[in-house]
Amino acid sequence: MILEAKELNYYYQDGENRRYILKNTSVGFEKGKFYTILGQSGSGKTTFLSLISALDTPKSGTVLFNDQDIKQIGYEKYRRNNVGIIFQSYNLIPTLTAVENVLVPMAITENQLPEDKKAVAYNLLDYIGIVKSKADRPVNKLSGGEQQRVAIARALATNVELILADEPTGNLDEEMEQEIVDIFKKLAHEHEKCVIVVTHSNEIAQQSDQTFYLKKGVLTAHE
Repeated sequence: MILEAKELNYYYQDGENRRYILKNTSVGFEKGKFYTILGQSGSGKTTFLSLISALDTPKSGTVLFNDQDIKQIGYEKYRRNNVGIIFQSYNLIPTLTAVENVLVPMAITENQLPEDKKAVAYNLLDYIGIVKSKADRPVNKLSGGEQQRVAIARALATNVELILADEPTGNLDEEMEQEIVDIFKKLAHEHEKCVIVVTHSNEIAQQSDQTFYLKKGVLTAHE
């Protein structure tokens, strides 16, 4: 297992009452697989993603990356060197070009990268379908689908093993959604990444290697 959640609990305290978002959640994820997490709005899918990406911390329980507690790795170091995160709203820097956005995480990682980082950034963008002429445009001049591709390239820029995505196709049409899903499948199956996507889409879930369903704070394998 590249990533494991062990007995995760997350709740909100309302006086003497606790409202559990996640309750004693334990699950493992492997490299080379594309996972989806389904659940109704407000079920805690994004919270779970926040915990395994160290954007938030559980009330109790542990997240292990390659058998090491991410708290011991250091949350910031773990995020910087081991995780690529893709958001529904892209979270790109609008005043920068596509290639400049991809270069941002490369400037702060401790991972070993080639000396010519800009060439790597252009190659990544080309790989996921952004040609050089578009790579040199400010990202706010690109379409939604193109911006999401830039966000994927940015997530891949530091050669991380773990790719996490929160409703990454929520703002896209069906055709573009399928293209993004095909990229995720390729990253998992051809490049040995562990790809975990939170989604409300059964169509996306049906294409993943394993689906989990989150309901009333409990994450279970979805048959």
